[in-house]
Amino acid sequence: MKRNPKRLSTLYICSLFIFLFSSIHAQINKDHTTTSKLTKVEQANSLFKAWNSVDSGGAAIAVIKNGKVVFSNAYGSANLEYNIPNTTNTIFHAASLSKQFTAYAILLLEKEGKLSLDDDIRTYIPEVPNFGKKITLRHLASHTSGIRDQWRLLYLAGWKKDDVILNQDILDLVSKQNSLNFDPGTKLSYSNTGFTLLAEVVARVSGQSFAEYTKDNIFVPLEMSNSQFYDDYEKIVKNRAYSYKNKENIIKKSKLSFSTVGATNLFTTVHDLCKWAIYLNTPTPESKGIITKMNQQAYLNNGQITEAAMGQWTGVKYKGLEWFDHTGSDASFRAYFSRFPEHNSAVVILANTTPIRASTLALKTADIFLNEYYKSESKGKAKKSKNEKRIKKSIKLSKNQMSKFCGKYWEPKEWYDREIKIVNDTLIYYRSKESQTKLLPISNNEFKMLADTNDVSVIFEENENNEKVMRLNINSNQNIEFLKYNPFDISEYTGNFGSEELNSSIQLYNDNNSVFIKLFKRDPIKLKAIKKDVFTSSNRHFKKIEFLRNPNGVISGFLVSNGGIASLKYDKN
Repeated sequence: MKRNPKRLSTLYICSLFIFLFSSIHAQINKDHTTTSKLTKVEQANSLFKAWNSVDSGGAAIAVIKNGKVVFSNAYGSANLEYNIPNTTNTIFHAASLSKQFTAYAILLLEKEGKLSLDDDIRTYIPEVPNFGKKITLRHLASHTSGIRDQWRLLYLAGWKKDDVILNQDILDLVSKQNSLNFDPGTKLSYSNTGFTLLAEVVARVSGQSFAEYTKDNIFVPLEMSNSQFYDDYEKIVKNRAYSYKNKENIIKKSKLSFSTVGATNLFTTVHDLCKWAIYLNTPTPESKGIITKMNQQAYLNNGQITEAAMGQWTGVKYKGLEWFDHTGSDASFRAYFSRFPEHNSAVVILANTTPIRASTLALKTADIFLNEYYKSESKGKAKKSKNEKRIKKSIKLSKNQMSKFCGKYWEPKEWYDREIKIVNDTLIYYRSKESQTKLLPISNNEFKMLADTNDVSVIFEENENNEKVMRLNINSNQNIEFLKYNPFDISEYTGNFGSEELNSSIQLYNDNNSVFIKLFKRDPIKLKAIKKDVFTSSNRHFKKIEFLRNPNGVISGFLVSNGGIASLKYDKN
């Protein structure tokens, strides 16, 4: 349920993922060339041929062009045990597509004069702690509140996605938090918690459950007869899809039984979402004010504009078109909703199997039917990148000279790894098995990345703390510093640790010269030692572990940080 990386606004992220985007766009162009002799419907169906079988989960998709559905189809099975196929009327769990409906519900109440976006959340939910900073409903709806993400908190507290999780369980966790990730309005950071809190506000202000309010005020008026917020996991929903994962070529069920709403748990169909897209694209006089507010990009306190609208992402054009979109992901359900208001067009996909990349398939399908609306990009002779021009300055280094640069490096801001290797007398910048780049030496410690559209220098040196680092200089104006892993004694990083904010405990132990975390009934999590008192792991919930010491230098606890939590404290028991 995380935000799609391609929608992040910073140059930092864009530079890191440029290789991925280039390959995707190249593949899209290749697909269009090879399928040009097929009809548009045939081209679209060919994208889903891997799931056009009763023996796998699949998807339903619909494309709107100029206010009309010009293509819709379904693939795979809604229920593999009974061979029930997906149809365009199959009801899917739509995960985070829920958020735009939650935002709209809040705006309806504001229009009625029952609340204001600038109200303090504690006005309606006093259980939210007083962090010393005002958190408004607007902050919650634009991912700028600083409140820790509910799914990360629940994981650390021992909950699983297939547990029965209610909104009250999340409120209980929030009420125990001692701090925020950042001051409200100072950063943009995706937080599901904000939309769970907004759903609770809707319930308390309206006097109805959130499911009842949205039914009466959104789904019934828009004739979205197959849509609802699923707040009771035992409730029977006819014609629903179940989700399936493919694990080592074996298809298995993905359980999902939580009953929390607001951030997630919208049940809907592609045809209902088409009605929603047309409604948002062509607002009535009565709804124009609300939808205009929904579409507005949020600003930070310093005036910086973000790509967060209310329950949507925007601010980046798709092939020249104004663009609003959002993804969804829970269990093995995948969803994507994208609309282009200036042509009253949209594409919607709801899927029930993990291998499906919903956003990629949706946009490829949109390309087939909406291509005539795309605005031509500037053409001209491609210029050589700066690094190609500087190849003449390259020098020859021996394996022995290059070997001192080899090893693993860690980026401490975004918490990800890179590795430097020598392969066939060439230094390699290694991201993964699928993504590697050759480095060309231009001095004894500086290299150029080959086959890159940017001018990227890779420099190996020591920082002011005499630590070995790798610096990436991109286009001479952006620097990224990686810290080289250095071995140290890990024997003292053991014991039992507890968090008052989660009412939970964690065990740390050593095994075969590595530190492991044991959390409840989950499999042990291996930590990677970065430097003294700093660890990371491949588990997204334990991206950064920073140990704390008392005045005598003895470990007293640690802080956990990840994409939804900053510095959650555990004390040593």
